[in-house]
Amino acid sequence: MPGRRSDFEAREASILAAYAMRSRDSRGRRHPEPEHPLRMTFQRDRDRIIHSTAFRRLEYKTQVFVNHEGDYYRTRLTHTLEAAQVTRTLARILGLNEDLAEAVALAHDLGHTPFGHAGERTLDRLMRPYGGFEHNSQSLRIVDLLEERYPAFRGLNLSWEVREGIVKHSTRYDRPQVAEFDAERAPCLEAQIVDFADEVAYTAHDVDDGLQSGMIDPDDLATVPFWRETMERIDAGPVATASVRRYQAVRMLIDQMVSDLAETLGRRLEDEGIDSLDAVRRVKPRLVDFSQTMAVHHGELKAFLTDRLYHHHRVTRMTQKADRIMSALFEVYMAEPRQLPPHITDRVNDEGESMPRVIADYVAGMTDRFALEEYKKLFDPYERV
Repeated sequence: MPGRRSDFEAREASILAAYAMRSRDSRGRRHPEPEHPLRMTFQRDRDRIIHSTAFRRLEYKTQVFVNHEGDYYRTRLTHTLEAAQVTRTLARILGLNEDLAEAVALAHDLGHTPFGHAGERTLDRLMRPYGGFEHNSQSLRIVDLLEERYPAFRGLNLSWEVREGIVKHSTRYDRPQVAEFDAERAPCLEAQIVDFADEVAYTAHDVDDGLQSGMIDPDDLATVPFWRETMERIDAGPVATASVRRYQAVRMLIDQMVSDLAETLGRRLEDEGIDSLDAVRRVKPRLVDFSQTMAVHHGELKAFLTDRLYHHHRVTRMTQKADRIMSALFEVYMAEPRQLPPHITDRVNDEGESMPRVIADYVAGMTDRFALEEYKKLFDPYERV
């Protein structure tokens, strides 16, 4: 006989750390569903996220480089997978619930707009008179409402813990969307480590993509102590090509940051006597952090990326282009909503949604490619509509 869910839950409970979240202790789902006979709660959440439309769309959403810049560069999907891999590593080292941590990591960017953070800034500006736009809140909106997979309810009906991890990801807790999720308390450690796995992943892969694209000069990057010291360790080993040296250095950056997070959190849990999930939730804003030394290293590397990559003239051109495209799409839909597909505008009457919010949902859900094609259809007189 195959293993039963109750067997897996008992095994999980016996091996997880005292401060970890156990599947059998979940607060449940908004809409009651029978438990699966074989799979635990957070396993089902993870699978629902992976099979969602919003998850598939991440393949064609910008991380730093727009999709058509080249096949090598990270997309929002590959970033999500890298962040999830780091998350699972941390969860296993620390005795946390890997399924819960992975589910939060896989969902943490579902609400991102096309064209990365540039698109989010534009949509937030356009939506400011109507409540604003923020991608963590949008991620929750997607899994709670916008995904349509079940006849009895809207959304994916994820567990309370995964939804809490999504809405509390790297953000303030004083927003209306957080009210349902114990706004006065920190999320579980499984959600907290996702915030840092996200930073580890994008810091490392943005260095890699920046070097590969030629936007980052290796000599300039060598002025950053963390990178210089890492390269010195690489060069002390076997002779290798430039591409292999770069890969090994990026790999070593990730290893150093992940190891530091695990060791630093382990010491803090012991020093503060954290022996339960309740004790975790009482520490705000969080327990997870880099050591003081690594925080300085990481901060210097992020500052370099901000100056030399995120503000590079080619990236700036892309962000300005994104602003124009996103603004034009939003404004033309607002001026005449009948240009939208009927199933989008029907939500205003059928669900009582405001037109600006419906338009924001539609625009935010676009991939880079779809947004560019829609822009051509709406503004190029020679393009078929």
